[in-house]
Amino acid sequence: MTTNDLLSLEKPGRYTGGEVNAVKKEITPHMIRFAFCFPDVYEIGMSHLGLQILYFFMNRREDTFCERAFMPWIDMVDFLRRENEPLFALETGDALSNFDFLGFTLQYEMSYTNVLAMLDLAGIPLRSAKRGEDDPIICAGGPCATNPEPMADFVDFFYIGDGEASLDEILDIYTSHKKSGGTKLEFLQQICNVAGVYVPAFYEVSYNPDGTIKMFWSKARETAPAQVRRAFLPELIFFPETLIVPLVEATHARAVVELARGCKRGCRFCQAGFIYRPLRERGVGELLGQAEKILDNTGYDEISLLSLSACDYSDFGKLVDGLLDICKKKRVNISLPSTRLDALDVVQKVKTIRSSSLTVAPEAGSQRLRDAIFKNLTEEEILSGCFRAYKAGFDKLKLYFMSGLPGETPDDSLAVAELSDKIVEKYYELSYEERKRPVSVSVSTSCFVPKPFTPFQWAAQVTPDDFAATQREVKASVRKKQISYRFHDSKTAHIEGVLARGDRRLSAAIEAAYHGGAIFDGWTEHFKYDVWLAAFETAGVAPEFYANRERGADELLPWDFIDIGVSKELLRREWEKANV
Repeated sequence: MTTNDLLSLEKPGRYTGGEVNAVKKEITPHMIRFAFCFPDVYEIGMSHLGLQILYFFMNRREDTFCERAFMPWIDMVDFLRRENEPLFALETGDALSNFDFLGFTLQYEMSYTNVLAMLDLAGIPLRSAKRGEDDPIICAGGPCATNPEPMADFVDFFYIGDGEASLDEILDIYTSHKKSGGTKLEFLQQICNVAGVYVPAFYEVSYNPDGTIKMFWSKARETAPAQVRRAFLPELIFFPETLIVPLVEATHARAVVELARGCKRGCRFCQAGFIYRPLRERGVGELLGQAEKILDNTGYDEISLLSLSACDYSDFGKLVDGLLDICKKKRVNISLPSTRLDALDVVQKVKTIRSSSLTVAPEAGSQRLRDAIFKNLTEEEILSGCFRAYKAGFDKLKLYFMSGLPGETPDDSLAVAELSDKIVEKYYELSYEERKRPVSVSVSTSCFVPKPFTPFQWAAQVTPDDFAATQREVKASVRKKQISYRFHDSKTAHIEGVLARGDRRLSAAIEAAYHGGAIFDGWTEHFKYDVWLAAFETAGVAPEFYANRERGADELLPWDFIDIGVSKELLRREWEKANV
């Protein structure tokens, strides 16, 4: 690829590599070559802390060179196809077909066709059954791997759980395997009993006449276990001392430290809150040391705290005090995610460094529905918290709600507008002198998608038409000029809902959608709903069977063979409590 070719692209820096802190290694004959593949554009992938952690985790090994590859943007896709050039990794520019492993992170169901696009652009057969000994081993992990079945026909093995827990064991096995010249099948057989590893080709599924799963079993019992245990890291030990600094401004251009994995809240809609249990925190001293090193090694002017609920960190006040000292010394800012209203005293300290809006997630407008989803937040707490936020000088609030939660009624939906109105009215309880700027409340409503390993995994998802009707009603009910209201696309949520709880029969539909032109499905301007509906018809599957149907208590679910660390019985009890 010439310089002129690069300059003809929208953002050439997506494809050049050579960033500050990127790893360089001399490639030796027995070195493991691993390409970490992020199935979205560079700017989004480089904002993902998991990529950075696993990149440096694998590269700490002398026998492994982990490089990066991202889904190229449309202009680059056209160039690669037109010039018959293969997709490549950034560190060396080598074609992905030259690697031992391509490891895809599945963060979002709507990236599945991008996985196929990256394989196709690399000249690698899409289906694992059609790949030979000279093709890379295709693996995949991330939160969507907790239901691996829709992608089962494309992936050689899935990795379920904490990446740092079992990756070394897998790479050690491959080192011996590579030196001995074993086959790909022999390697897959050897890793089957490693925690977190699932090899779809070693399992079979049969179905009942009504389309539900009749039986799921291992056809290689001597090597492939009947139940796959997640890889679990009891203590968070590894964290890189630096991060790669992107050449193109990332979606989140800042240094990041990981406070914890897991969450103590137990909200019934939240998959991450269940699959990352139990809560594991890093120590304050460790985090402050990491923050200082990363700021020194990257030059960022802002640092962010990553956790499912940062304000729930046990020593949050002490941590923020320590970070404030570091940030004042280095003249950098702190960025906080969605905030608990009862942590405003600590949040206000951060505001002394940087004035910003406050993000709050009530999730549901009515108290009845908040109780049903186990969101422990009363209306009184929300309103009093917002008032204290106004009092502290925050005049821009962002509110996040979900539409289509199980058991939602029209009154629950309209309660979103009513609660938003009350939050605006709280601002005018301030004295005239305290109201320095006009208040602004941004209300966002996402379409609820039931996910595996949550109490709502049995729930029927709302249809696209019903989602859209509710969104129109809520929008019409928002009358205060201080409120802006936006909502997510219901048709995208419908496809996400199909893929989230699908089985391996959906592999044919995903492939048909890709061949029909579906890529970048998570991007509104590129999402092709009609292509997906045609793909389902081609594959002979009904999308409503997967998305819009309530599951029975005794139904065998496509992911039931995975031990995620939370029992199905516990999830069922929580589902029944939500329906009281």
